[in-house]
Amino acid sequence: MLIDCHTHACRTHSVPRNGGTDYPDGEQLVGRLDDLGIDMAVLLSGVAPECRNRYVPPEDVVEICAEHADRLIPFANIDPRAGSNSAETDFTRFFEVYTEMGCRGIGEMTSNLPFDDPMCWNLFGFIADYGLPMTIHIAPKVGGYYGLQDDLGLPRLERTLSEFPDLTILGHSQPFWAEISADVTEETRNGYPDGEVTPGRLVELFESYENLWGDLSAGSGHNAISRDPEFGNQFLEQFQDRLMFGTDISFPEYKPPMPDYFRSLRGRISDEAWEKIAWRNIDRLLGLGIADE
Repeated sequence: MLIDCHTHACRTHSVPRNGGTDYPDGEQLVGRLDDLGIDMAVLLSGVAPECRNRYVPPEDVVEICAEHADRLIPFANIDPRAGSNSAETDFTRFFEVYTEMGCRGIGEMTSNLPFDDPMCWNLFGFIADYGLPMTIHIAPKVGGYYGLQDDLGLPRLERTLSEFPDLTILGHSQPFWAEISADVTEETRNGYPDGEVTPGRLVELFESYENLWGDLSAGSGHNAISRDPEFGNQFLEQFQDRLMFGTDISFPEYKPPMPDYFRSLRGRISDEAWEKIAWRNIDRLLGLGIADE
């Protein structure tokens, strides 16, 4: 079994993304899952204005997932500025509605604010209180990017992990995964650094904070574990309880690198680690109950 921790879709087609592509609709997404041999997938919401040109509100995600209830798992999303554009906003009404709708998590968090901005921390407190995991996208700067901004070395992420020990953060994006190696620089952190890995800041954070999980989707997750296969396999074994398979399908023609690579790891990492990363971890995290069937 494979459960994808990170996909996108829209209810209707509208303004294309930069580059001219558009999210798949629900039927197209499930078709891609079939093509790739993926059994189920988390479908993320998108509500931040910085993230390309499409809004995918939780209501649309819930509707799409209801049409494919055996395949898709809904995540809600809330912008930290929603409600009153204040660090004092009471988000209870949002969470009451979205959890009643059946949303299992929050994300992808793409608001381009500092990771430790008071408005972000206010929202994170509600997410933690409701026991929901949060999928994040990290950006290198405020302005010109989408995603929560952090500096080289991820100090704002670390402060957040420390401040909210009950908040499970699912890390994603180039500036997140590039920190797997100590040789990352300001110039390389938003790309796909290659070559041998010297364990870096991200390894330290995984070792120090049990509430940090890894979303292995997209080119960034794939690059982190494949650029130095020996190290990558060791990383997968060491943190096998907090890593998850993913693709980041974001348009119908997208060919994610992770499915073929992850299947090739059979026999190169333990069967136990492979099964956990493939589906058991996300089953446990989201309370899907698949292991109990």
